[in-house]
Amino acid sequence: MEKKLSEMEFDEEGTVKEIKENLRKQVAGMGIREGKEIRMATKQPIKGPVVVEVDKSFTSLGLGVAEKIVVEVG
Repeated sequence: MEKKLSEMEFDEEGTVKEIKENLRKQVAGMGIREGKEIRMATKQPIKGPVVVEVDKSFTSLGLGVAEKIVVEVG
């Protein structure tokens, strides 16, 4: 099942399927690329940032960025 990174639940894991074209370079520096395993570490309520784990590293993303990343979960 595909969902936006911003829609993932706490501790949910998946594989990055799609990143909007204009974001690819920006998030690649954080280790987020298509085909990478990703886990939702922390999700702040009401438009807060999300913290994800990629390759045993944690990184924080704004909700607007997380909206533009599609993840295959389940």
